[in-house]
Amino acid sequence: MSVLLEISEKLQAGKSKDVKALVEQAIADGIGAKQILEEGLLPGMSIIGDKFKNNEVYVPEVLIAARAMKAGTDTLNPYLKEANVQPLGKICIGTVKGDLHDIGKNLVKMMMEGKGIEVVDLGVNVEPEQFLAAVKDQGCTIVCCSALLTTTMGVMKDVVDIFVKEGIRDKVKVMIGGAPITQAYCESIGADGYTSDAASAADLAVEYLK
Repeated sequence: MSVLLEISEKLQAGKSKDVKALVEQAIADGIGAKQILEEGLLPGMSIIGDKFKNNEVYVPEVLIAARAMKAGTDTLNPYLKEANVQPLGKICIGTVKGDLHDIGKNLVKMMMEGKGIEVVDLGVNVEPEQFLAAVKDQGCTIVCCSALLTTTMGVMKDVVDIFVKEGIRDKVKVMIGGAPITQAYCESIGADGYTSDAASAADLAVEYLK
């Protein structure tokens, strides 16, 4: 079995130490950092994402796979920088003001990172102004808003509105998600995208970044 395939398989199994060791082995074997990322780590996380979408694995399996992914990327990062490998794009994510739930947000973040996207995590209880600052100051081109409460989902409209008010609505995609959110609600507030699960959110972000 090739070392890249082995990286993918160990990542799916959540074997962090093995992934780290295999990434080091691949580097020692002279395989380029970009190739290790694109043919080892990312495909492994992509398979986990697809399985999660199809209810073949659940949140705990995703979490341990993501931890293995992080072990691999942490080892690889200095080499990626050296080779000037750029992320697919830069997005920010946060749970909106008044809402302190973060499991869904964290899952989406992991899936996005698993697609090679740089993610700025704004945390929970995030004000519309903080999403705006992430776009203006950090160059994020996609804003992802999460809400688990019907009482906080209205803040998502405030997020869309602040970009309209600033005159940069056409420069940013606003994605929303969470238990009470629907496609109809997404359309009603003028957001760009809604998905019902974390893996689909990552797929949609990739489409937008292309």
